[in-house]
Amino acid sequence: MITLAYLRTGLPQDALAVIYDVGSSTIGRAIGEVRPLLAARGFAVPDRPGLRLRTLEDVFAYAEAENIELRLDGAKTQVRRPKAGRPGRRAFVSGKRKQNTIKTTTFSDGQGRLLYSGAERPGRMHDQTAVRTEGIAEQFRTRPGVRAKVDSGYQGLAKEFPGQVTAPLKKPKEGTCDGDKYAWREARRRQSSARICAEHTNAELRKWAPIRRFTGRRETFPETQRAIAACPDLRPCCQEAPRRVHSQGVSVLSCRA
Repeated sequence: MITLAYLRTGLPQDALAVIYDVGSSTIGRAIGEVRPLLAARGFAVPDRPGLRLRTLEDVFAYAEAENIELRLDGAKTQVRRPKAGRPGRRAFVSGKRKQNTIKTTTFSDGQGRLLYSGAERPGRMHDQTAVRTEGIAEQFRTRPGVRAKVDSGYQGLAKEFPGQVTAPLKKPKEGTCDGDKYAWREARRRQSSARICAEHTNAELRKWAPIRRFTGRRETFPETQRAIAACPDLRPCCQEAPRRVHSQGVSVLSCRA
């Protein structure tokens, strides 16, 4: 319970010691013992009790066997700024956020159910560079039957595997006719609608305080992140089939909790 409270709220260990009326050393020892066990459990597979995915190889093997189209998305978590003069200090500065961050890659199915989250890398590293260092491109190469939808950050991956990876189309050049612009907007809208469930999966992870802003040592972030993502109650609202709701004459999709 102490470990789950720490992972959920991100409270300092001294504060948890007061809440549970124990010594702060007991809090640290409990977290140090339980967190690795949670991180090593792997990710539960929807509708497959007892089966857990622990590596990228497991995820791609499962997707190929079950004919599941994956959704890939990157997520950034703000981390503490290293001390001045520390080697590799700039590697964690995100060019987009202008903050020190760590990036992770999230895999989900078409209903937004989490299959894997990990492959941590410094925030300055581009998504396209990460797919090679993490071994994602190699998995697509060895398993040609696996398909995936990605965002514009993975354009290079879609170009390398055109029959497997689908990314948003590039914006038409200036002077393009209105018909082509309309076709591009519609294609981009459809692709975004099919991939939005990956954003929902990342949103579920951000309900846990350490994923929004990690205040601990950066060396412990991978273990903390995997422990949170592997928690059995972490399931997006899209676990059930979506139902159609009409609001102000517009048909939209929503999900039951």
